[in-house]
Order: sequence, then structure tokens, then C-alpha cells
Amino acid sequence: MRKTLLLLLLLVTTGAAAQNPETFTVATLNVDGLPQKLLVINLNPDGPGSAGSARIGKYLVKKGYDLVMMQEDFNYNEEMSVLLEDDYQMDEWSGNVDVAGHNIDFLHLQNHRFECDGLMGAWKNGITVTAKERVAWTDFFGKFSHALDEMVTKGFRRYEVTLASGTQIVVYNMHMDAEMDRDAIIGNALKDRQAREGEWKQLRDDILAKLDNRPVIVMGDLNSYYFRDRMKELFVDPINESGRATVVDSWVELENKGEYPEYQEDCRIPEAEVGAANSEALDKIICINPVEGTQLRPITYNQDRDGYMHDGKAMGDHYPVAVTFEVMGTADNIDEIAKNKSQTGEWYDLQGRRVDKPAKGIYLDRNGNNTKKIIIK
Repeated sequence: MRKTLLLLLLLVTTGAAAQNPETFTVATLNVDGLPQKLLVINLNPDGPGSAGSARIGKYLVKKGYDLVMMQEDFNYNEEMSVLLEDDYQMDEWSGNVDVAGHNIDFLHLQNHRFECDGLMGAWKNGITVTAKERVAWTDFFGKFSHALDEMVTKGFRRYEVTLASGTQIVVYNMHMDAEMDRDAIIGNALKDRQAREGEWKQLRDDILAKLDNRPVIVMGDLNSYYFRDRMKELFVDPINESGRATVVDSWVELENKGEYPEYQEDCRIPEAEVGAANSEALDKIICINPVEGTQLRPITYNQDRDGYMHDGKAMGDHYPVAVTFEVMGTADNIDEIAKNKSQTGEWYDLQGRRVDKPAKGIYLDRNGNNTKKIIIK
């Protein structure tokens, strides 16, 4: 009788584990942190400013995302970061866009570039980042027009991340070349799109050069729509065709029935068709799963419009995009774990029975207060 009760208890607890695999949340957010005014220039008059940036910080604390990747974190970093300090670890701030503290040759403003990228990463306490890298784009366009992309040093940041469970991932945060709405609508944004094409190629090549058995998450303000940018041709297809990894766009997978919008050679952006709830956003969260390693699966997608409002208006010009990922095992995990003799975990088959050798089902590795759980399918 006692053995029967123990077996039933094992089946119930193991079944619950199978139904509740490891998950974590990520979010990307352009915090719109350019100064409202620079000298006599109304640079960003509708931006959130100091008070609005503090509200964005409160919003992030309330939401409690595990990883947050921000863009345009320029002049109001302190207002946000001071609110995150208790719950998050943060990357290094690269600086502001201002006259004070910068050596500016006003006679040759066309040559000046602020050496800040506006990128900021924040991760919950318990998550560790073991390596960070900052890379500038080699292609860009727009000095005194076309969204002023050459005014700052845009690029991407790469993080090697270990979640609290022990799962290892790689995260890229970036801000790609922008274009003004009026240029997009009248079709005067060819050079902006060409700059982004170069950035997509640079990003793709960096990912493939460093790809290992850790899944990669790409997120940020990509300023790209599939119907106006050759993202699928230049980024998605080459990675899939490499045979080393597969690409999953969270919005495509969860909101667009797994279908990529068709690229239009000479598109004009209909204002009424862009910006609807959970429509394709400029901000994206894309997962790249190595064929021989841990797999991630997006299970929820949200453009948080309702939560990102103040006095009836959005706190900034971009709504946050958040995704919940589920950590999945693969058949390759069986061999990988089995070969590692230091592993002292327990194996359970698909019926929840304890087994003495590697098998498809569940692998539990108890390490101190943390339990690493891998679902093997």
C-alpha cells in the first residue's frame, strides 16, 4: 500500500512538472529618452521627459519582466534606473545627448556624433550576465534629416545570460536605422531601408559567427516591417538555410498564424493599417534555436497598450512588446546530458516513471535551492 501511494505521488508531482515547464518573460521598450529640447531646437517636445521617464520606471517595476531591453535611454536614465535598483541588475549607461560635457565643434556640426547608443539592459536579481559586448552599426543614414540616425552611435549589445534555473541563453538588444513617417508614406526612405539591410546582414553574420548550443533572443526597436524590409530574405532565410539553427518570430508565430507578411518592393505605408492592437510592430522579439541545443518556444505575445497609458496617452511613442518563453528540451539534450558525468540528476520517462538511463520525458537536476528541469520531447 505504501509503495502504491508513493508511486501515485510521484506520478502526480512529475505530471505537474511536465505541465509546468520552465518559463521566463522578456520585454523590449523604446523609452523615448531624447531631450525635449537641445539648445534652441525642439528635438523631442512630445517625449516623456523627466516625470514621464519616472513613470516608465514605475511601470517596469510593476510588470516585473525577467529581462528588459531598452532603447533611447539617453537623458533620463537616472529617473528610471533608481526605481529599478532593488529588483534588477543593469548594464552600463553610455551617456546622454546634450551640449554640456561634450566637446562639440559648432563650426562643423556635420562631423559631430554623440558616442552613446541609448541601449540599456536590465535583468531580475538571480539572473547573471557573464559577458557583454557593444557593437556599432557599420551602415547608417541621416545626419540632419531622416530621423537623425547619425547623431548618435547606434548599434547592438550582446549578452550571455544564465537564468536563475541555470538555463543559458544569449540576448541581443539593438536600435536600427529609423525613417520619418512622412518619408515612409511618400516613399522617400530608400536610403533608410538600405542602411537597415546592412544592419540586418551585420546582425545575422555576428549571430552565426558566435552561435553555439545556446538559444539566441534578438529584440529591440528594429524599425522594420516585413512588408517593407527584406528581413526574411536577409536574416530569417539565411539562418534557417544554414542548417545550424531555426528562426521563430514571436509575433509571426503567435499573432500571424506562422506566416511572414509578403515583402512589397515599392510599398507605401497606409497610416490606418499600422498600429492596430497586436499588429506587426517596429519592436520585435525573435528567437533563434540552435539545432543541437536548448530550444525556446514563445507562448504569449503582448503589445501592452492598456498598461502603458497615463492621462489617456501612451507614456512614450512605442508600446512595450513582451513575450513569455518556454524552455524546451530536444533529443540532442539526452546525449549532451548523458555524456556529462558530473550530472547527478534524475530521469523520468513520458509516463512519469523513474528510469535509470537517459530517456525522453523529464530530466531533473537538483542543485542547492534551484532545480533545473528539462523537458525532453
